[in-house]
Amino acid sequence: MIDAITQYFADFTWIKAIDMVGLVLGLVYLWLEFKASIWLWLASVVMPIVHGYLYWERGLYADFGMEVYYVLAAIYGYATWRWHSSRSSGKAEQSSEKPITRFPLRQVLPVTLIWLALWALIYWILITWTDSTVPLCDSFTTSLSMVAMWALAQKYAEQWLLWFVVDAVCTVLYIYKQIPFTAALYAFYTLIALLGYRQWLRKIPTY
Repeated sequence: MIDAITQYFADFTWIKAIDMVGLVLGLVYLWLEFKASIWLWLASVVMPIVHGYLYWERGLYADFGMEVYYVLAAIYGYATWRWHSSRSSGKAEQSSEKPITRFPLRQVLPVTLIWLALWALIYWILITWTDSTVPLCDSFTTSLSMVAMWALAQKYAEQWLLWFVVDAVCTVLYIYKQIPFTAALYAFYTLIALLGYRQWLRKIPTY
């Protein structure tokens, strides 16, 4: 293990520097998400620039495209958290910030169908228009990340469970693609996802 790390730094490249920067940004983002801080959306705008370059260089084209979605989702997520409207006595009132809630059961089936459709579409795009060597895994994590990002914007506690699956698969995928710092980051994400889920459950308001 030590020899592998030594060799990694001996052959230090720009890509590896970007990989390390992505690790730091990812940890900041994770801390903000764990705390349910609205500033996580600012990190969601910065991180795609770093990770997008990294993924393109490593041939993870679906993940690269996902970074564009992340920027748009960050804008939507910030607006949803900050300026959501609550209903009180039949009159719309602006609330300071959106509360954490549970994922509605009525949405499970339609969201699952949308995810499967996205997975199939992205997989087809990858095998048709790119030279991706991991189209199945790349399309899986990308499509599920899109759903998880939407669930985060809605501030559903179960978004952590979706990220748990994404992060576990990404860890293996990034090890295979030889971007170890990003792989380590996602391995950490996998562990934190379960703690984050418990933390968010505690923050759900009771009326």
